[in-house]
Amino acid sequence: MYVRTQLGLMLMLTALPIAAREANRLDLHVTPAVAMAPADLRVRATIEANRSNRAIEIIAESDDFYRSSEIPLDGDRAPRTTQLEFHGLPGGIYAVRAVLKGANGGVLALARQVINVVGSAQER
Repeated sequence: MYVRTQLGLMLMLTALPIAAREANRLDLHVTPAVAMAPADLRVRATIEANRSNRAIEIIAESDDFYRSSEIPLDGDRAPRTTQLEFHGLPGGIYAVRAVLKGANGGVLALARQVINVVGSAQER
């Protein structure tokens, strides 16, 4: 969906699971969907309990910026919800991804959401 504002054209998409087996369901919620730079993003990833869950990696990436965090999980005893914040993101279109990993780093599930951080006048 595109929204026209005084600042120009903004792209807004919602989170869509890309690949997830039923036993390893992963949901991703990032707020705000559109922000002014420097932006703080709040990320919440929710997983189904499964003994195969070993880590979750949360990534925020644009053309000019990359930040990630990997949190170890203790299988079916891990918390269902992982929350974190990315602070001070510069302007850009960000792909925010959550990657649920199993043993040996294999990908069990992946979710993605696109976020628009509108750059300041200095960044343009």
